[in-house]
Amino acid sequence: MIQKITKEMIKYYNNDVRRINHALKVFSFCQTICSLEQLNEREQLIVNLSGILHDIGIKEAERKYNSSSGPYQEKEGPAIAKQIMEKYNIDNGIVERVCYIIGHHHSYSKIDGKDFQILVEADFLVNIYEDEIDKASVSSIRSKYFKTQTGIEILEQMYQ
Repeated sequence: MIQKITKEMIKYYNNDVRRINHALKVFSFCQTICSLEQLNEREQLIVNLSGILHDIGIKEAERKYNSSSGPYQEKEGPAIAKQIMEKYNIDNGIVERVCYIIGHHHSYSKIDGKDFQILVEADFLVNIYEDEIDKASVSSIRSKYFKTQTGIEILEQMYQ
């Protein structure tokens, strides 16, 4: 099912290779962190679906608001993600949790579980590179937003 939803994400982005690659990189870090943090199967599914679909609202945000900023992504993403996931008979509780994470993934004060935490860390791991964030800012990001041992270790091994 994850592979089919990944294919749906690729189709939805329709040749936007930069965004497809971003989603795939975040998904990969999600898989690694949640596995090494020993999340159960349900939590891993939530994290992995969130990783694949976390930025799915960007296209609609750009169309409606001429902006890809976080609040617009959060506003538009959940409905699109839900529409994609509903095709695959995923438990409603899982769909709702993924939509919650997608709908708040730039609102760090809303982090309310390890599943959400891991998505945020995975997204930062990719964004630090893609946005060429300097070492001082990486240090600040680490102290403010990283909580899992695995996420911290990966961040330090990559950027310090």
